[in-house]
Amino acid sequence: MTRGTWTRRIGMTAVATAAITAMAVPAGAQAATATGTSSIATAAQAQVGYDTWQTDCLAVMNQALPYLKQRIAAVEPGEKQAVVLDIDNTTLETDFGFSYPQPANKPVLDVAKYAQEHGVSLFFVTARPGIISGVTDYNLKHVGYKVSGLYVRGLFDLFKDVGAYKTAQRVDIESKGYTIIANIGNSATDLSGGHAEKTFKLPDYDGQLS
Repeated sequence: MTRGTWTRRIGMTAVATAAITAMAVPAGAQAATATGTSSIATAAQAQVGYDTWQTDCLAVMNQALPYLKQRIAAVEPGEKQAVVLDIDNTTLETDFGFSYPQPANKPVLDVAKYAQEHGVSLFFVTARPGIISGVTDYNLKHVGYKVSGLYVRGLFDLFKDVGAYKTAQRVDIESKGYTIIANIGNSATDLSGGHAEKTFKLPDYDGQLS
């Protein structure tokens, strides 16, 4: 089955496997395909149509882009604008990319590029564990995102409610003087808790996508 027809949910275990494999690859060869990911994918719990997912993501980003254009144009003197983004199945095609680096979710990347080209800082807030921070940062930059900050879960964060953890990271971004003009994610826990002027939710199909 091709990616354009079906995909299997791989979840964070597969992400960690791909990342750890990548860390073991010699310098200069980190873009090689990670092994073991496809076997993990066979334990999938759900299947989602890739083309449908892309169409649905584009519909949301077609709402986000006009808003961002207007809000960026209305920047106040001295205002530092930021957009906060989730990673898995938001900025990256986690459940559709059986390789490392994982591909960018193109509708989101296009919007993010517009923002970063117009002086907006991009912050990535993820529930991924800190052990794969380095390979996650590399992946994001490799596919075209300009990373102003990457927030991953530390040891003690692993026991916190995900929504509360992500809200706390947005508070931290605000404490650095940024105005979060948009928050983009595919789960309610990515967007709950406030501390963003506007939120945009991508599809997760009742939790079928992580």
